[in-house]
Amino acid sequence: MDICVNFNPISRLILHLLLLLFLASSCLNTGSIVKSCTEEERRALLSFKQDLIDPSARLSSWVGHQCCRWRGISCNNRTGHVAMINLHSTYPLDHLNYTEAEESFLRGKSINPSLLGLKHLSYLDLSNNDFNRIHIPKFIGQLTSLRYLNLSYSNFSGEIPSSLGNLSNLNYLDLQWNAISSINLNWLSHLSSLKYLNLESVNLSITGVSWLHAVNKLRSLLELHLSSCYIQNIPHSLQSINFTSLAVLDMSGNYLINSSFPKWIFNLSSLTKLDLSYNSFNDPFVDEFATPKSLEHLDLSSTGLKGPVPKFIRNLCKLKSLDLADNKFDGGIQEFLSGISNCSFNRMESLDLSFCRLVGKLPSSLGILKSLQHLALGHNLFNGSIPESLGQFSQLVNLDLSSNLFSGSIPQSLGKLTQLVSLDLSNNSWEGSLTEAHFINLTRLESLYLSTTRDVPIIFNLTDYEWVPPFKLHTIEMDNCRVGAGFPLWLQSQTELVDVLLMNAGISGPIPEEWLFKISSKIQTLDLSYNQISGKLPFRFNSFPILITLVLSHNQFDGTIPSSICSIHSLYELALNNNQLSGEFPKEWSLWSQIHVVDVSNNNISGNIPSSMGIPSSLYTLKIDNNHFSGEIPSALQNCSNLERLNLGGNKFTGSIPSWIGSKVSTFTVLQLRSNSLSGHIPHHLCSLPFLHILDLSHNRFSGTIPKCLNNLTSLVDYGSSNWIINVYSEETIVTVKGRASEYLDNNAKLLFIIDFSSNDLEGEIPEEICSLVQLGALNLSMNQLSGHIPSKIGNLELLETLDLSQNQLSGQIPQSLASLTFLSHLNLSSNNLTGRIPSGYQLQTLDDSSIYEGNPSLCGFPLSECPEDGDKMHEPSAEDHEDDDKKLGFYTSAALGFIIGFWSVCGTLILKKSWRYAYFQFFDWIKEKVALAIALKVARLQGRR
Repeated sequence: MDICVNFNPISRLILHLLLLLFLASSCLNTGSIVKSCTEEERRALLSFKQDLIDPSARLSSWVGHQCCRWRGISCNNRTGHVAMINLHSTYPLDHLNYTEAEESFLRGKSINPSLLGLKHLSYLDLSNNDFNRIHIPKFIGQLTSLRYLNLSYSNFSGEIPSSLGNLSNLNYLDLQWNAISSINLNWLSHLSSLKYLNLESVNLSITGVSWLHAVNKLRSLLELHLSSCYIQNIPHSLQSINFTSLAVLDMSGNYLINSSFPKWIFNLSSLTKLDLSYNSFNDPFVDEFATPKSLEHLDLSSTGLKGPVPKFIRNLCKLKSLDLADNKFDGGIQEFLSGISNCSFNRMESLDLSFCRLVGKLPSSLGILKSLQHLALGHNLFNGSIPESLGQFSQLVNLDLSSNLFSGSIPQSLGKLTQLVSLDLSNNSWEGSLTEAHFINLTRLESLYLSTTRDVPIIFNLTDYEWVPPFKLHTIEMDNCRVGAGFPLWLQSQTELVDVLLMNAGISGPIPEEWLFKISSKIQTLDLSYNQISGKLPFRFNSFPILITLVLSHNQFDGTIPSSICSIHSLYELALNNNQLSGEFPKEWSLWSQIHVVDVSNNNISGNIPSSMGIPSSLYTLKIDNNHFSGEIPSALQNCSNLERLNLGGNKFTGSIPSWIGSKVSTFTVLQLRSNSLSGHIPHHLCSLPFLHILDLSHNRFSGTIPKCLNNLTSLVDYGSSNWIINVYSEETIVTVKGRASEYLDNNAKLLFIIDFSSNDLEGEIPEEICSLVQLGALNLSMNQLSGHIPSKIGNLELLETLDLSQNQLSGQIPQSLASLTFLSHLNLSSNNLTGRIPSGYQLQTLDDSSIYEGNPSLCGFPLSECPEDGDKMHEPSAEDHEDDDKKLGFYTSAALGFIIGFWSVCGTLILKKSWRYAYFQFFDWIKEKVALAIALKVARLQGRR
C-alpha cells in the first residue's frame, strides 16, 4: 500500500486554520476544566478499541476513567465531551521500510458503530492505517457534528456511502488513496460548508461528467483534488460557475480523451494552483495494472489535452503554480506568454510544461516571469540556443531543460542564477566548453545534470586547476562531459555528495581513496562507468553504510574483488563488468540482504559460483558471462525466486540444466547459457517459463530432441501477453541476431524474442509446435543433427527476422509458407539435404545470396540454377500451350488473308490495266538512275580528296 502524502502549502494552511478554529472553540470558558469525558463516551471509545488490532500499542493509554487524556483523544474543555479522535499513523510517510510501517498501522475488520455515542465529535482522523479493505461505514454519516473527516491511505474499499452527504457541517473531507469508487457524487452537493475535498485515486470513471455538476454546487470550496480518478471527460463549458472561490484545482493523472482546454476553468479567477498534468498515458505497465475494468476499452493513445498551450492565463492573474506536463499540445509557448503579459502583475512561481511536444525556440519574452522559482520544460522539441533572458530569473530555484534539441554553447548567463538549487541540462546537443564563469555565483547549487548527445563531448575548460566551486553538490550526473584528467580538484572538493554519476567523463588513473572515504558515509549512488580508471578496487567498502548503487563497469580495474564489498548491506545494484578483474568471487554473498543486480561479466574471474549466492533471495539479475567460471550451475540459486535474467554464457560450466529452472523459479525473462560445456537433454521444465523471451543454449553439448512443449512459453505465443516484470538495470545483453553477435541495452533487449539452440548435438525433427511461437524474431537451430522436414507451418512465425537452420540433415522441400515471412531479412538453409524448387515470393526474391541454399545439391530455382523441369516444359504441351497455339493460328490466318488481299489488289490491277503497268516500271527505272548517279558523285568526291 502506498503511504506517501504530500500536502502543498495551501493544504497545510487550511488544515492549520481548521485546527486553530477547533482549538479556539474548545478552549472557551477554560476556567472550568473537565478532565474526563462522560461515562457513555468512555464506554463507546473502549468498544471502538476492542475491534482494532494495535501491534504498536498506540492505544495502551486507553485505560482508566480520564479518557480526555488518552492518546489521540481531545475533549471540549468546557463540556468534557469528546470532540477529537486523531489516530493517524505517525510513522514517517517517506520511509522505505514497509515492514516497520505496517507494524505502526491500526488494523481492523470493522469499525464499531459505538462511535455514534460521541454526539459532539467534530474531528475524526483514521488516516494511514489498514482497515483490510472494509467498506467505509455508513453510520459515519450520522456523526452530524463532524467538521473534519480524514480516512485517507487506510485501505478502505467499495462504494462511498451516500450517507456522507448528511455531514452538512463538514469543512474538510479527505478520502484519497483507498480502493473506493462512486457511481455518482450527488451526495456531495449537500456538503454546503465544504472547503477542502480530496478524492485522489477514487474511481470516478462510472460517473461520467456528473462529478462536475455535483462539485459545482459547493460554493465554499477552496481546494479540489481529483488526481488519478480515471476521469475520461471534462465538460468543455458550464452554464454557470458556482465554486468561484476555488484556489487549488488538481486533476492530474486522469484519462482525458481528446480534450481541448475546458473554457470554464478560465473563469476561476481565484485560482492560485492548477494541475492538469499527466493526462496522456502511453505506459504499457500503467495500462495493464492501473486501469480499472471500466476503462479496458479505452485507446490510451487518444488521451491527453490537445490543441495549443492555452492563452487563458490573462484571466488567471493570481496563478502561482501551473502544471500541464505530459499532454499533447501543438506549437510553442509564445501565445501563452503573450497572455501572461496582459496581467498587470504576474505571480507565476512554478511552471511545468515538460513532456508536452512543444516545438520552436524559447522566446526572450520568457523573461517576463520574474517571480519564477521552478521552470520545467524538459522532454520537448525546443531547439536553438538558450535565450540570455533566462539569466534574469533572480529567484529561480529549479531549472529543467533536459531532453530537447537545444544546441550551441551553454550561456554564461546561467551563472547569474544565484538562487539555483537544481540545474538539469542533460540530453541536448550542447557543444563547446564550460568555465568558472558558468558556476561562480551558483552558491546554492545542489544538483547538476549535464550531458550532450553530440559525438564531441563538453569540456570543462578551467583556467585555474586549483579552482574550488562555491557550491557543495549533493547530486552530480554527467555523461559525455570531460571533467579533467584524473580526478580534478574541483571534483574532489565536493564532499557532501549523495549521488555521483560521471559516465564517459575521461577520468583516468586510480580513484583517490581519501576523497572516496570522505563521501562514503553519505553516498548512495556511485557510477563511474565508461572511463579509464585503473588500479585496484577500493578495499574499504565496509565504510559505505548506505550505498545502494555501485557501477564501475567499462574501466581498467584489475586484481581481485575485495570481500569487503559484501559488507555493504544496503547494496541494491553492483556492476563491475568489462574490466580486468581476476581471481574468485567473494564468498560472503549472504551479507547482502537486498541485492537486486550483480553484473561481473567480461572479466577474468574464475572458480565456482559461491553456494552462498542463493542466500540473498532478492536477486533479480545475475550476469557473469565471459569469464572463467567452472563447475555446475549451483542449486542454491533456486532460493532466488524472483530471478529474471540469468546470463552464464562464455564460461566453463558443466553438467545439465538444473530442474529448479522452471519448477521453483519461473520468473525468467532472459536465460543465456551459451558457450559452455553443458550437456544432457533440453529439459521440459524450461517450458514452464511464461515470461521468457530470450532462450540461448547455443554452443554447448546438448543432445536429444527439441521439446515439443515450447508452445507453453506464453510470452512467445500470445500477442497480447506482456512482460510484467519491471527492472531498471540497463546494461548490454549480447545476442546472436542476423548471423552475428550484437549488443543491446537490457531495456531494449526486452523487445527481443529469441530462441538459439545452435551448435549442439540435437537430433530428431523440428517440432511442429515451434510454429506457435508467433512472437519470435529470431530462431537459430543451426549446426545440429536435426532431420526430417521443415515444418509446413513455419510461415505462422510472421514476425520472424532471422531463421538459421543450416548444417543439419533436414530433407524434403522448403515449405511454400516460408515465402510469406515479410519481415525475414536473414535466412540460412545451407548444408542440408533439401530438395525441389525454392519457393517464390516477394520477400524471398530479395534474399538473392546463393550461399543461403548452398550444400543442398537437389535444390533448384532462384537464386540457384534453373530447375530441370523448367526446360522440359518448353516441349510439353499444356493447356496454356494449346491456348497459345490457337492464338498463333488466328494470327497466321489473318496475316495470310491480308497478304493475299494486298497482293492481288496491287498486282492484279497491274496485270489487267496496261497504262498503269507502263507507268509503274518507268517509275522504278527513274529511281534506279537517280541512285546510280548519287553513288558515282560520292565516289568521285572521295577520290578527289586523296
